[in-house]
Amino acid sequence: MKQETIDRIRKFTEDRDWDQFHTPANLAKSISIEAGELLECFQWSDTDFDVDHVREELADVIVYCQNMLDKLDLDADEIVNAKMDRNEEKYPVEKARGNAAKYDQL
Repeated sequence: MKQETIDRIRKFTEDRDWDQFHTPANLAKSISIEAGELLECFQWSDTDFDVDHVREELADVIVYCQNMLDKLDLDADEIVNAKMDRNEEKYPVEKARGNAAKYDQL
């Protein structure tokens, strides 16, 4: 995410004095709630959905994730790349390509 966008999220929270409510537990709950609302966009159809509604719900998830990163002093690039390293080990291309099985079933 661009730094300008991150700064905007931070300013929004700061201007409203909402950081006091942003405990890791509250943020995790909020991420889950918003992810549920995102999933709701696809409740009755995998193909017939309102992309604008999907965008709004996905944005809510991303904003809360940024708040969680800030609260825990984590860097998104760092944690995503560390996870990708683990995923690449668990799902080597030669075994996982075109296969949806879990890593311990490959």
